[in-house]
Amino acid sequence: MQDKQLSQPGNADSAAAKEHAPINWTNMVLFTSTPILAVILVPLFGFVYGYSVYDWVMFVLMMGFCGISITAGYHRLWSHKAYKAHPALRFIFALGGACALQNDVFNWASDHRRHHAFVDNNDRDPYSAGRGFWFSHIGWIVRHYPSGVQDFSNIKDLQKDPILQWQHKHYLALVLFMNIAVPAFIGYLGGSIMAGLLLSGLLRLVLSQHVTYLINSLAHMWGRQPYSDKSSARDNSLLAFLTYGEGYHNYHHTFQWDYRNGIRWWHFDPTKWLIRSCEWLGLTSDLKRVSPLSIETARLEMQYRHASERCSTLANAEKWRARLEEEYLQLKATLDLWAKHRQEWYEAKTSQLHDQIHEKWDRLALRDSYREVRYRLKLQRQRWQDLMHNFANQQASAA
Repeated sequence: MQDKQLSQPGNADSAAAKEHAPINWTNMVLFTSTPILAVILVPLFGFVYGYSVYDWVMFVLMMGFCGISITAGYHRLWSHKAYKAHPALRFIFALGGACALQNDVFNWASDHRRHHAFVDNNDRDPYSAGRGFWFSHIGWIVRHYPSGVQDFSNIKDLQKDPILQWQHKHYLALVLFMNIAVPAFIGYLGGSIMAGLLLSGLLRLVLSQHVTYLINSLAHMWGRQPYSDKSSARDNSLLAFLTYGEGYHNYHHTFQWDYRNGIRWWHFDPTKWLIRSCEWLGLTSDLKRVSPLSIETARLEMQYRHASERCSTLANAEKWRARLEEEYLQLKATLDLWAKHRQEWYEAKTSQLHDQIHEKWDRLALRDSYREVRYRLKLQRQRWQDLMHNFANQQASAA
């Protein structure tokens, strides 16, 4: 087993944080020149010639195409194997990834898998947030850091995919085609090749890159940690809106194999919606989901642990600690019972077990038992939330 001792974020003693790595001049020129050109040329052309509604619509569509290709393709499909995709969809994602200009899948997925394996380790995480916003956002790309050395030993499964082999072999040609020829053609159809190159090409390229990089940087610094504090990853609804659902990053780092990042119906996660919609069309399959019990247990344990740690600041600390433990154990037991009944009920509805239950009374009894436990869980959750609310009020009063 590999040694995964972590250097904590902000550890000034890390050898990696002190080094002066050589500049990657190709990336330095690219990531310096494109934002400068976008800031100058895009508004200048707009002021002199203007952009049509068509130009802006195509810009938005190209932004979405590149973004979804990274989130649904590079990230959830290839890096985490959260689902399987039809070759046609994999081909589209490979093109979109080249358009996003974030390296080929082999390099991207290899870096990302190391990020998850050694998250926050300043010496081994390619874009560790512990080395600051600039480094994790883009600094790791413009210098040759040891933590970013190419190593494909963790993507042997991906190297067997002929579509990814093709993308890796022809990556430069695909980049030029997708970032110059395609935007120029889009502009030609709209009546202005230059407008297409500037909006669907240059501006889209700069924005799509930096929106993605916010997940490496800001999503490890700003937000909530409802599921785990074992890494710096955080949930942030604003970042989720900007990044096609990737902003629920604490959930993702806790349950990285789930095809979803936003698990609630109100969570903005268009990547999840696309993957699920493609399942209905036969383009995706084997969508992996974390069990509701695992999710609820992770949330409960985080709340219980943090509340327990703060008990010592309250008057009658032992009384609060005893009540907290009692409610925690009751809720955990109810969660386990609910999960058991839920599994039995769903199996009865969807599997051969349904055919084996001949008596209508037995089926009704199973359904009613599940509903009863579900109602008990609802009441127990409400009691827990009330306790957390009272606990917060007591802590505020003590402060």
